[in-house]
Amino acid sequence: MEVQLIIKNLKVYNSYFKKFIQGDVVINDGKFIHIGNNYEDRLSSKNIIDGNNKYMIPGLIDIHMHIESSMTIPSEFSKAAIKQGVTTVVADPHEIANVFGIEGIKEFIKSKEKLDIFYGIPSSVPSTSNHLETTGGEITVNEVKELLSYENILCLGEVMNFKDLIEDENSAINNIINVSKDKKIPLEGHCPKIDGVDLSFYIYRGVNGDHTQQSVASLEEKIKNGMFIEMQHKSMTTENIKFLVENNLYEHFALATDDVMADKLTKGHLNELVKEAVNLGMSIENAIYVATYTPAKRMRLFDRGTIAPGKIADFILLDDIKNFDIYEVYKNGEAVFNRCNGLKEKYFMKKSNFHKKFYNSIKLNQITKENLLVRVPQKYNNNNKVTCRTMNIMKNTTFTEEGEVSLDVENNILKWENSNCALIAVFERYGKNNNVAFGLVQGEIIKEGAVATTWAHDNHNVMVMGRNVEDMALAVNKLIDFNGGYIVVKDNNVLAKLELPIGGIVSDEPIEVVGEKLGKVRSAMKELGYNHMNEIMSFSTLSLPVSPAIKITDKGLIDVKKCKVVSLFK
Repeated sequence: MEVQLIIKNLKVYNSYFKKFIQGDVVINDGKFIHIGNNYEDRLSSKNIIDGNNKYMIPGLIDIHMHIESSMTIPSEFSKAAIKQGVTTVVADPHEIANVFGIEGIKEFIKSKEKLDIFYGIPSSVPSTSNHLETTGGEITVNEVKELLSYENILCLGEVMNFKDLIEDENSAINNIINVSKDKKIPLEGHCPKIDGVDLSFYIYRGVNGDHTQQSVASLEEKIKNGMFIEMQHKSMTTENIKFLVENNLYEHFALATDDVMADKLTKGHLNELVKEAVNLGMSIENAIYVATYTPAKRMRLFDRGTIAPGKIADFILLDDIKNFDIYEVYKNGEAVFNRCNGLKEKYFMKKSNFHKKFYNSIKLNQITKENLLVRVPQKYNNNNKVTCRTMNIMKNTTFTEEGEVSLDVENNILKWENSNCALIAVFERYGKNNNVAFGLVQGEIIKEGAVATTWAHDNHNVMVMGRNVEDMALAVNKLIDFNGGYIVVKDNNVLAKLELPIGGIVSDEPIEVVGEKLGKVRSAMKELGYNHMNEIMSFSTLSLPVSPAIKITDKGLIDVKKCKVVSLFK
């Protein structure tokens, strides 16, 4: 039998024994047909390659991620991820859905790439409710029913609306869950710092996966209760990895990226998590297993994730297994990337195919300094002083803690400029209600200037934080001028900017260009004093009302646990 390809002399990773076995690999019609030796009398090929004793492992599979977090479109993401050995992803497009609703999701889905991109249905758009935030789009049970008919939909995306989930059987989120259960697809969760009976209720409703930041205690409780864990970078601590390894819990977790910024994506993706797992004490064989086999199994992708007869021939050839040096990446048995020659461009789109209606989405007029004055209601004003709630940023997490500060009041205007707080403001950008909300931020944040963005989880309104109203107003107005993105301002000058004209959240420029601009934004934020392991994500999640403990939307300050708006003034 004449076959597509034979690669000889390889160390082939076997997922079932979790070890490398010397042999040849035979591929036909984009699938593995034989692994081993003693086949020459039955299988032959005009295309025979000497593997030179390289290591062959399955293509990496990332089952919880957001393409929009890379601030790029699917075609550009595909090019970048393939280079890092990623051949399959399951993307939750809830960012584009928050801006454009189901039309944004369809625009992403229509993009056919060499990388296999499957999708989860965004379950929480908005992430909470219209009472707590304003979004451009909304996903209801009707949209979920429509999307369930798409063949590349694999799961229900992360369920965030915890309070409605456990307290109201007839809530919108439970209706969405019930419809999804009928299709027998995995239900993905988002449950940070949820434990005890609350966690049991969460799992009882059918949501049995979580990707949020973990501790040893949360890993033990969640896995004990049947929850599958997707370990992202911020959960990969020495203690967590030791717990997973010592308890042989490999069947119950996978590595996943969740969010990879554009400036990081050009340097690595899921492959970096594999290397980090090894650095923290996991064997390379087990690290490969939880980046290929267990994620495929979780998403019921039984046609991939292992090198065995009948499986899709997605694989990586590595020179050095310890350093995870990628030599070549194959998709469906075809080489799509080579370290020396780069991408095979014939397999990748060269231009964006996004419809023009997805550009120019910022429906907000220019602002003035007066729009940033914080007016204090008379009932809170006591002897020209007022006590205010603050959002205290916890270092190297996306969480905040509630604090308080006493500030002067002059003519009913809050005097915050000379305090240790920055002012944060959120402007509704969809032309629905013209809401503006204010908060105060403390922590290792900017000490001067201002930073503004429309890449503000998950509602993507215009958010600005600053130390003076002049820079804040300039940042917002420039942001409006270029239809959204990120901008850093100091002394009335723009230090750095990144234009994200598609919905204010993604760009169709080459990922290398986006990454370079974002890197300059990150550096400018650091220059102004922002000190965090991920300044971009730290700032952008200040508007995420499902991430503990106090956040801000266009409706006001949000007590995340109680799911309610609280006053800036105490």
